[in-house]
Order: sequence, then C-alpha cells, then structure tokens
Amino acid sequence: MKFLFPAFLSILFLYNGFSIAQSCCSGSSGCPIAGGASQGVLAEKQVEINSNYQYIYSDKFLNGDTADRNYLDLYKSQYNYLRLAYGITEKFTFSIESGYYFNKTQVGLNKRDTISSHGIGDLILFPRYNVYHHQGSKGNFDATVGVGIKIPIGDYQDSLNLGSLSNSTGIPYFIRKPPALQPSTGAQDFIFYAMMFKGFTKSKFRMFSNFIYIKKGWNPMGEKAGNYASAGLFFSKTIYKNIGVILQFKGEHAGQLSLNPDLEMMGFYNYDTKATGGNKLLAVPQISYSYKSLSVFASYEIPMYQFVNGTQIASHYLFTGGISYKFFPFKKKIASGTYYCPMHHEQNSTSPGKCSLCGMDYILMK
Repeated sequence: MKFLFPAFLSILFLYNGFSIAQSCCSGSSGCPIAGGASQGVLAEKQVEINSNYQYIYSDKFLNGDTADRNYLDLYKSQYNYLRLAYGITEKFTFSIESGYYFNKTQVGLNKRDTISSHGIGDLILFPRYNVYHHQGSKGNFDATVGVGIKIPIGDYQDSLNLGSLSNSTGIPYFIRKPPALQPSTGAQDFIFYAMMFKGFTKSKFRMFSNFIYIKKGWNPMGEKAGNYASAGLFFSKTIYKNIGVILQFKGEHAGQLSLNPDLEMMGFYNYDTKATGGNKLLAVPQISYSYKSLSVFASYEIPMYQFVNGTQIASHYLFTGGISYKFFPFKKKIASGTYYCPMHHEQNSTSPGKCSLCGMDYILMK
C-alpha cells in the first residue's frame, strides 16, 4: 500500500469533520481547513481542542480527465491541523485554527529532481453563529453560518538552489518552488460558510450538508489562487452506542491561478498557470468513536470524477484522522440527582435518557 496509515487518529467533534485535498500541482490550492469544515457551534463556555492529521499520496496525473504519465513520479504531503474553539454564547462560537506541513514533496520522472518543503501554513480566525435551532421530541434541526479570514504566516516564496550561473563566478542560481509545494499561498483569503443539520433522536440517524466558498486574495508575489467552492452532503448513523458511521458526497471547484501581467512578462514565474483549477466529485466514508468528551475519527476520500485544466496531479490516496476533546473550564452548577449530558450540560433531565443533540447517555450528578 502506497499511503501511510498514521500512528494516531485525529479529531471528530459534534457533527464530524472532513478533509479537503490539494487542488493541483502548480498552484490553485483549495481549502486550508483540514478535518473541521463541517462545524456547528459549541455549548456556552465550552472549549474544544481539536487536532487532525492528513496524509496525501498520488502517483496519478490527468490532462483534463485523461491519464498522463509523462509528468511526475509522485506527489505527497503530511499535514497536521489544530483548532481551539470556545463557545462565547449558546449561539456564537469562535475558533483559532492553523496547520503545519511535516513535508510537501514532488518527485520528478524516473525519481529525478525531487523537491520538498515544510513549515507552518496559515492562521485562520473563524467565528460561527447558529441562526436557527429547533428541538422537538423526534429530533432537532440546526443551521449555522460563519465568515472567517485566513492570515498568511507561512512561507510562500521558498526557493531551490540550482547551483551557480557559471563555474567562474560561483554566483548561486535559485528558482522558486511551485506553489503546490509552498506551505502557504501568501495571500489573505475570506471564508464564507454555511451548515444545516437534522438529527433523529430515536433512530440515531443524522443528515447534514455544508457549503464553503473561499474568496482568494493576491499575495506579494503577484499571484492570486483561484477561488474555491465546496458542497457536501452527509449521512450519519450511530451504532453500538458510541460508534458512528458516515458517508459523505462532496463536490469541489477550484478556479485557475491568476498572475500579475507585468511580472508575467518579466518571466518571473516558472510554472504553467493554465494547468491549475478543476472540478472533483468524491465519496468519503468515515468512522468515529466517542467516549464521554473524547472523540476520534478516520476518513478516506474516494475520487468518483475528476476534471483538471492542463496536466495536474489528481486525487488518489487521501487519509485523514482526528482526535477531539471538549470540556467546560468553568464548571456549570448542576443540581445533585440530575441526569445530564457530559458534552452538553444544558441538556438534562430528572430521569435517565439520551441527549437529543449527540445521542450520548445522560450521567447522574451525585
């Protein structure tokens, strides 16, 4: 098997996260959020610490939707994404998120010209607000919206030393690494997000959908990655009390990379901007396990359809694992003898039962 199964699993929280692959080799990067795109809101004064590990490996390359083997040998990356979220009110949650690339590597044909990089990615400030909540005897319905900002803090102009211009001068000659190998795009982006959730208490069945649109900005190098849009539909079922199985269908669109025309005429760039952007349709099976306030999950993306502009890396193997922990740093007073949900303290009862939000068994406050 050509992809690495990590030694640990990363995170799941209330509605389960999902991961987003790189869009192409030469630069129209997609979504910087990994493993947490389907986010609702936390309970008031609740904290979530979330970490996701994502592994990408591909030795598959396309021109349009046709295989092209005369491009690279392979592309791979390992990425860890962290999120710290806090429920400011019962409807408003704010999170600070960032990621680190352990490596981003491409290997040229016949294992020549290997190029790699690593480093921190971007800082994401992501507020979310629950615009509608309905709790009934049969289940609940929630709608959440968010507007985030991505602030570049990682390297976006890492270069490769090709040696010297001539043996006589010894002056080093550098070229810039392709954008897909940079930890950051170097641009400030805006993230628009919406999520709808429908849960059925008795059957422990859940359906939810989300939409993400990222308006990409210009970086100081005169580049603007193509705008990104993603829509997902999820079906989730709890089995054996704490185990959840999820099937997601996801569509992605990434626009083409744009360049400053003056710099382009100067020959500043060393890659093909027309070989960026495209469309994908993927199926993403997931499995999760929850124990009290701790949750873990693993997911695997299966490409169903791909069309890319020019010749690009195609999605092939993409694994994401996660781990999440939620807690209340400021204890909420719960009367002795009351049954309550360990994850949602506002959900309580005078008798045993299950939480209508997450399906967990109530525990007794002694």
